[in-house]
Amino acid sequence: MSISARATAVRFDDHTMWVDLEDGRNLGVPLAWFPRLLHGSPTLRERVTISAVGLHWDELDEDISIAGLLAGRGDQTMFRKPKAA
Repeated sequence: MSISARATAVRFDDHTMWVDLEDGRNLGVPLAWFPRLLHGSPTLRERVTISAVGLHWDELDEDISIAGLLAGRGDQTMFRKPKAA
């Protein structure tokens, strides 16, 4: 069984992002894991580009890899240390 697969569709409810994968799996991921999506409007959330490796929202400046979702990783920018001045 593959640990990664291509997304075929993305949809949202009030608290969850649902990602359908080409191998039949469906991932439900809390929107709280991705603040840009959580605070983005439903219209902006619908403007997703699906690629071979992940999901991209140009207007929300959000990129999510399918491998990261399968590994249980949320927004990795929350954990980056600020650059020293």
